[in-house]
Amino acid sequence: MVTSEPHTLQEGIEQAGHRLTYPRQAILDLVAQHPDGFTAEEVCAQLPQVGRATVYRTVKLLLDLGLVCKMTGPDGAPRYTLSVAGHHHHTLCVRCGAAADFQRCTVDLILQTLRAETAGVILGHRMEVYVLCPRCLEQEETTSSGSPT
Repeated sequence: MVTSEPHTLQEGIEQAGHRLTYPRQAILDLVAQHPDGFTAEEVCAQLPQVGRATVYRTVKLLLDLGLVCKMTGPDGAPRYTLSVAGHHHHTLCVRCGAAADFQRCTVDLILQTLRAETAGVILGHRMEVYVLCPRCLEQEETTSSGSPT
């Protein structure tokens, strides 16, 4: 885990003692342009000059350093988004894959109850809420209002 809050992905990599190679820099630049989420396959497709193994290793490094969060898409495939400080959850658009963070959630209340009722120790949880993002919702409304009734 990174010791102090990095201002950029590059700082996060360097603070953890890793080299910032040209392929890594290309991946970080691309990831930074997609704050609403990305898949490793999308990175591979957009950076054909970077090897697939390098993309996957770099995404794993970013995940291990806490610089990106891993989500599970509606199809079960992993999707990543830039990490924000603190405990949070995600909404994930089922159409375009755009991700957004939210922090306030009643899951924390449920976890308090589970802690009291569970003999074991809760180690963590993950939650994604699947939505239609505003952009896709607007497209859907435009499409349906433009069709004859």
